[in-house]
Amino acid sequence: MKRWHVAEPVPAKVRQEFPELHPIALQLLWNRGLTTQAAMDAFLNPEWSSTLHDPFAFADMRKAVDRIYVAIKKQESIIVHGDYDADGVCSSAILFTTLKALGAKVDVYLPHREREGYGLNLQTIDHLHDVHKATLVVTCDCGTSNVDEVARAAELGMDVIITDHHHEPPKRPKAYALINPQLHDSGYPYPDLAGSGVAFKLAQALIHDAPGQTIGSQPKEAFEKWLLDYVAISTVTDFMPLTGENRTLETFGLIVLRKSPRPGIRALCEVMSARQESIDTTTIGFQIGPRLNAAGRMDHASTAFRLLVSEDLEEARAIASALNQSNTERQKLTETIVQQAKKSIGPVTDDRKILVAHGDGWPVGIVGLVAGRIMDEFHRPVLVMSNHEGEVVGSGRSIAPYDITEALKRHQELLKRFGGHAAACGFTMDAANADAFAKGMIEDASTRITDADLVDELTIDASVHLPDVNWDLLDVLEKFEPFGEDNPKPLIACQGMVITELQPVGKEGKHLRIVVNHVVPEPRKFIAFGGGAKYGQLLSVGDKIDAVFTIDRNEWNGTRELQLKVVDLKLSDET
Repeated sequence: MKRWHVAEPVPAKVRQEFPELHPIALQLLWNRGLTTQAAMDAFLNPEWSSTLHDPFAFADMRKAVDRIYVAIKKQESIIVHGDYDADGVCSSAILFTTLKALGAKVDVYLPHREREGYGLNLQTIDHLHDVHKATLVVTCDCGTSNVDEVARAAELGMDVIITDHHHEPPKRPKAYALINPQLHDSGYPYPDLAGSGVAFKLAQALIHDAPGQTIGSQPKEAFEKWLLDYVAISTVTDFMPLTGENRTLETFGLIVLRKSPRPGIRALCEVMSARQESIDTTTIGFQIGPRLNAAGRMDHASTAFRLLVSEDLEEARAIASALNQSNTERQKLTETIVQQAKKSIGPVTDDRKILVAHGDGWPVGIVGLVAGRIMDEFHRPVLVMSNHEGEVVGSGRSIAPYDITEALKRHQELLKRFGGHAAACGFTMDAANADAFAKGMIEDASTRITDADLVDELTIDASVHLPDVNWDLLDVLEKFEPFGEDNPKPLIACQGMVITELQPVGKEGKHLRIVVNHVVPEPRKFIAFGGGAKYGQLLSVGDKIDAVFTIDRNEWNGTRELQLKVVDLKLSDET
């Protein structure tokens, strides 16, 4: 059972300061730490000009821009080196599109997840020099930890400009320029940009310095903003916080995404059966992102890149169809390996603070998804490791109290490569180190994770009476969009509702419709998706229940109704 935690009510003094705000709006702002008029205004009404930071605030941005313009003038061969996930692909599309429009001789290189791994690779550096004759490599969403690879590039006479957003490593590469907001001396005031956000900042700076007022046939500002569909996709898929500057980028990025003329976006919407004009962060997170990521997980990320930069609708439709098929295959394979990994883990007892699964030949592109699925089920950190040709490649996912990448740093002597964020990591090691690594991580987690950390807590924004759940409340909640990391869809609770009807719905009664009365005898409907088995035997007509739910609009055939989706539910007399 999840532990429910209802946010502390807004103090009376604060309510008196903001009498014009709807009480729930004020509560949501308070819950998000927004306590001043300026902070509230910036959040509720993000403005393009006032909330974005100057790209030249990055300490190395001027060096990077000047070097790129020298390369454009001399028609040097520039390679944009990206990553194989949606963030890396979108970042690559941003820089490729911008550099191409500025007249650069540019190509894109995306590594193969299994053969080359994350980031720059020594063999790749040689390949870019020998085959592509590159003299300038611009990375995106990678490079911060590639000390040896950048040194090799310098030996071969290639300059490397790194744009990245991953944690600062113990030792930095000696790149020509290093643009990463996570660096302690980056100069940039906002640390949480996605890889695409950093790439966009470089694009902004390049556009600023471009001669004239237009790029191609577009005014500079228009060209810049039409790149935001890429930023919107990857900021969500890479689980970046939708606060501060990211909130502004996502807000305007969604506007662009809903209007984007890109054939790839149109084709994706067709295979997803989604309305482009209605795309939101949920569409990105559960439909667009998985399909783009399927390319790098199942084959090669270049397929997703080609879709995003395609200028031909028929070509884009063919690529989108292939990605859709890859995503279906990815879903089936993930389910198979989840079951194998759970068998490897064995019984999950209360004393196991971290779970480690180890298998043979599990695809590198799937192990992270498997770790995430198991973490969601058992609410504790998970490492999934797979043997590949004398090496072990792994991925980790973690709960909020335990920074998984910092944990890797404490065992880095056993690793060949690693990287990631607080909640997710990837790593490679010699197979001989696998047992010692697993043992060390288990000991590390045992000393740092408490029993309380392993209780899944549901943070509820506000508790209300059911008659107060109306269209006015939904209008208030929608002002907090876009929802995502650090700005989740608001969770509302209501206690003591009386069940008047229970109705299984969907194939084999997979879902459950619950009709209740509360305070006044007006029936209201809840839907518990996937709750047929979970709640069907627990509940009876006449029971009093407490529920945590989200509020959406459901529109069809010209009618509309509020849709109350159950997140968690319990009998009212349960503690």
